[in-house]
Amino acid sequence: MKKLKIKNKNRIKKRGSSVRLGNIFGRHVKFEFEDKDVESTMKTMVKEPHVHHVPVMTGGIGYRNVYNFYKNDFVGKMPEDVKITRISRTVGRNQVVDELILSFTHDIEIKSMIPGIQPTGKYVELPHVVVMKFRGNKIAHEHVYWDQASLLTQIGILDQSNLPITGIEQSQKLKELSTR
Repeated sequence: MKKLKIKNKNRIKKRGSSVRLGNIFGRHVKFEFEDKDVESTMKTMVKEPHVHHVPVMTGGIGYRNVYNFYKNDFVGKMPEDVKITRISRTVGRNQVVDELILSFTHDIEIKSMIPGIQPTGKYVELPHVVVMKFRGNKIAHEHVYWDQASLLTQIGILDQSNLPITGIEQSQKLKELSTR
């Protein structure tokens, strides 16, 4: 009997930890995209975090660089109609991984994703994977992945007719599969 109770307590503790990390992740994203508040976003992170947008190597290492990236290139620097649709979330002991679709109209320059590319007015739906590593109750790092060829196809920079790449079909298929 005692072993069962201890096991249940551990399970509850793990579940609570998972919920807590997921909630911190959620607050962080809310501060980035809804509140557009760099200060609050940074409060969810350790003293020396890093952010790495893998396809274009934007982001920063260390508090000052991450702060400057958020302030100058990311927080409040996305199209007004940006929307995040979560497909799945995996929560571990000290890491949260979200699979999501970011959708928006490319009506402003997006330095964090397609630096130097002027607005095209094209609608984009782009699958992302976001990996957040935690130290205690704070985010230590954020690694963000997406298919840059798909993004460039959707805004009309790449022609998919003669390349083995896809555009918006990626997110459409992902949404279809996530309902199965």
